[in-house]
Formats: sequence, structure tokens, C-alpha cells
Amino acid sequence: MKQLLQHARLFDGSQFHAGKAVTLDGGQIVEIIERSVSPGGYELFDLTGLVLAPGFIDVHVFGGGGHMVGSDMGLPELEAIADTHRQFGTTSLLPTLMSDDWDALSHVSSSILRAHKYWGENSALAAIKGVHFDGPCLSPSINSPHRASQLRRLDDALIDLMSHPDLGIRLVTLAPERAGLDSLSKLIEAGVLVCAGSSSATHQEASQAIRAGLRGVTKLFSSMPPITATAPGLAGAALDDKELWCSLLADGFHVHPAAMRMAIKAKPKGKVFLSSGAMATVGWDEDQFDFQGQRIRLQKGVCVYPDGSWAGSHLTMMGAVRNAVELLDQPLSEALRMASFYPAQFIRMDMTHGTIAPGFAADLIAFDPQNWVVKHSWINGYHRAH
Repeated sequence: MKQLLQHARLFDGSQFHAGKAVTLDGGQIVEIIERSVSPGGYELFDLTGLVLAPGFIDVHVFGGGGHMVGSDMGLPELEAIADTHRQFGTTSLLPTLMSDDWDALSHVSSSILRAHKYWGENSALAAIKGVHFDGPCLSPSINSPHRASQLRRLDDALIDLMSHPDLGIRLVTLAPERAGLDSLSKLIEAGVLVCAGSSSATHQEASQAIRAGLRGVTKLFSSMPPITATAPGLAGAALDDKELWCSLLADGFHVHPAAMRMAIKAKPKGKVFLSSGAMATVGWDEDQFDFQGQRIRLQKGVCVYPDGSWAGSHLTMMGAVRNAVELLDQPLSEALRMASFYPAQFIRMDMTHGTIAPGFAADLIAFDPQNWVVKHSWINGYHRAH
């Protein structure tokens, strides 16, 4: 199906354009043309008053629409999670499994493998670009939402499961001081993107991991020791290194906006990007759900355990973009890059995603900049009105 998207304020991933239209054919962007040109044979979309931008890429999605990534998840639940986040601008995501037992890890891997079989015919499953294993090799000494009973060191079986090439993009968040450099190196050699998180690593331990090929830091500042004058730790190493990527959970709760603004100023442009860390409450009418044997509820904008400790976020990527503008003082263009182009670079997908240009994937959104509401989305060229 050929489509013509016109009358929007176009953001191509680099800059804004006026008086332009975009043509799509199947799952690809064909060209950017002058709006006055009206080629025949196209389905027309009038996007007056909207911003047309590359679809958002979220590498940290625990759940949505009442479902969590875990042992109870099948293809319908996986599709529902992707569909839920689509309405908030996410057209590519990595379903994220919180630290769990072997059966859950294996089940999620199998579900991702099955999802990829339907990539060309199901736009929701086409949004699933891989998987993010957030744990289980994390530090038990850090106050994090991960259950201590599920935390453990990596063994060869876990490394093999996480490294399976048919999973697509494989991202693993671990504590470098607990995983060890040998395990970290095995994952990297298998093509896995490895990040540090929920870690008590010293500056030296973090620096050694960076030299070994660590790709980034998950949720900078969250679930890691604070920077002090004599112990900069993982956060300090992340800010000091020019190549390391850092994701921000910009919900205004997990990390103070001033700390996030400092991180953006400290890092080279493009090395800080947005992720949601979203849980089941996003896009769902209920405010509580059960996960890993515990009741989690939404309280004042954050998902919490029965004891009141934080379990995860209620953030969407559109919400993160809004917060980047309103709380972090970023221009809209940079906020959009932090949600699309920069994460595309981080997961090495920037030659096909994160930009509106001929030959790139037709993964797009059109949103109202006045109220931050997504009105249209395209995944692999499949359109949906919201």
C-alpha cells in the first residue's frame, strides 16, 4: 500500500521541515517531497497540526496493558504490551524481563523467538526487535526492585540462553562486579549489548568493565551508589567516559531532574537517551496487578510493592519526551532524538530506524505537540489511528 503523509510539521530525526510530505511503500519510506506535489495512487493522510517524527524506540519495557514480561506471558500478551506502547509513540521495543528463575527466562526467550516468526504480518509483533534481560546477575547489596532470591551469578547455560542469535537484539543489564569480566566478555563476543545496572561497582570495577566492552548504563543514577568526592562509582565512571551510553528513566520520581540535567551536560551529545521502565499499569484501567507472587500497585505515579518500595515506573515514551522538554529543558528536537535516533544508535539500528529518509523503515508517529497525544502511528508501514 502506497501512502502519502502530508501537512504535518516534519521532524526527520535531525531537524524540522515545513512544506514537506513523506511517501511510504510497504514497510519503507520512499521519499520526502514538496507538499504541493500530489502523486496519484496513494492513500492520503492529512496530518495538519501534528508533528510527524520517527517512532520511539524503548529498550526497557517490563509491561503494559495489564501484562508483564514473565512466565505467564504468551504471544497474545506480548502483542498486547506492544500495542499498548504503540499508542504512546513506541514503534520498536525490547520486552524486558526482571530477574527471575530459569523457567521464566527460558519461557520469555521462547516467546520472543515465536514472535519473530510473525514479524512481517503482525505490526504489533513487528515492533519487538529483541529482548532485554534486566538481571539476574545484579548486586544483592543494592536497593532495587529485583527480588534477592532471584539474583545469581551467570553460568554458561544462562550465557548461552541470553546469547541466542535468533532473539534479535539482545541486551543484558548486569552488575559488573558480580558478573566478572570473563562472563561479560563471553556475552560481548556473542554479539550481546551489555549494560551495567543495579550495581555497587566501584569506579575501578566499572572502568575495567568499560575497557572490556561495556556498552552502557541502564537507568543512570537509579539503583547505584551516589557519586562522592572519593568514590565516584559506576555513575561517576559513566559520566566520565565519552563513549558509554546512558539511559534515563525520566519520570520525575526515580531520578531528580537536576541530576538528569547534569548528566546531559556532562556526556557528549547523543550519549544519553530515554527509556520507560514501564510496568503493567501503563495503558490499563486498573491500578494494581500481581507479579512474581507480589501485589504491585500504582501510587502517586510510581509502581510500588506492598512495603512501599518502588517496583517500577508508570512512564510512557511520550511522557518521557514531554518530561525531557518540561523538566530537563531540552528543545523538542533533542527530546525526540533522545527517544528515537539515540536509542537506535545504541542498539545499532540507526541505519534503518530513528530517521525519516528514503530507504528507512516506515516506523513513524504523528502527535499533537499541544497535549502530547499520539494521533497516528506506522509500524513496518502498517497504519493505526489512535
